[in-house]
Amino acid sequence: MASDLDFVQYVVEQISDQCGISFKKMFGEYALYSHEKVVALICDNQLFVKSTQAGKQYIGDFVEAPAYPGAKPSLLIDGQIDDSEWLSALIIITEKALPIPKTKHKKLKNNVQDIYKSN
Repeated sequence: MASDLDFVQYVVEQISDQCGISFKKMFGEYALYSHEKVVALICDNQLFVKSTQAGKQYIGDFVEAPAYPGAKPSLLIDGQIDDSEWLSALIIITEKALPIPKTKHKKLKNNVQDIYKSN
């Protein structure tokens, strides 16, 4: 079951502007970004925050579950979605604990054979 856009927008609205939050639809579900880092997924109208030691310490009693079959376990956030301050703090903590994403290099369109053909 795909997530509802209304649910995604509600979660995003709960998160402070200082988190630089954005989202993208991916394969019928959604990825949440904080300052260009994927910090959470929304799948089946459930919020899964990337699991970090800092996030686990902040939450205390937590449940880990995969967002989809085959995914790494994430922190399943249930009742605290309505607590804007708490959720924003978790997103900030998670974003700071995650590494900077690697930049992807575009593949060159022309390969060596194409170069020789043009000469």
